[in-house]
Amino acid sequence: MVKDIEKEVQNIEKWILEYVENAHADGVVIGNSGGKDSATVIALATKALGKERVMTVAMPCNSIKTDIEDAKLVSNKFDVPLIEIDLTNTFNTLEKEIDKNIKSVAEAKINTKPRLRMTTLYYIAQSLNYLVIGTGNKCEAVVGYTTKWGDNAHDFNPIAEFTVEEVLQIGEYLGVPEKIIKKAPNDGLGGLTDEEKLGVTYKQIAEYIETGKTDEKALEIIKKKEKSARHKREPIPVYHRIKY
Repeated sequence: MVKDIEKEVQNIEKWILEYVENAHADGVVIGNSGGKDSATVIALATKALGKERVMTVAMPCNSIKTDIEDAKLVSNKFDVPLIEIDLTNTFNTLEKEIDKNIKSVAEAKINTKPRLRMTTLYYIAQSLNYLVIGTGNKCEAVVGYTTKWGDNAHDFNPIAEFTVEEVLQIGEYLGVPEKIIKKAPNDGLGGLTDEEKLGVTYKQIAEYIETGKTDEKALEIIKKKEKSARHKREPIPVYHRIKY
């Protein structure tokens, strides 16, 4: 857990402000899912930059209604604007056109949704001279619970080095609504919670990150996922030409 929460939050806020200023950007845009990670980042960005420099975006795509309600709860709590861009028709059109030519698989369809959201965020960011701020945590990165060129695509990320429990700790400190803090993590893409999909708990992943250990069955799952997701954490491989 974060030992000195006040100092850590102050450092994060300073880092956000300096990054945005050094990039000569006017503000940041954040995908507002109504979950703990995005809510915590919204809170951090608002404190660092001021509410007038923060834009949040809800991007439903065949999503459940409560996700939008939670996104509104977060934006109202921190008094920041919320734009709602419904991607359902866009996704359905793309799916229909691709299915005319190839037989697509379910995983490809699931991963397309966060990639459409990434495209939307960058469209808005460039239009406003804003930066896209990331909302992924360390537990997700370790086991690869992220979509390449989707939710892991952003200009900078203030919570990438924090586990789920630490993000919750920061969120509570900043006043993220209790409903959001206690909400079971869910990416809204498959009807199951994150932990149900992963087959391990975030607490077990955090324990592995901090100590290298956890219970035997979970350890096997985590190590396998960590290895297979290495390509998501590393720079794109490039061939280095022969130097004559």
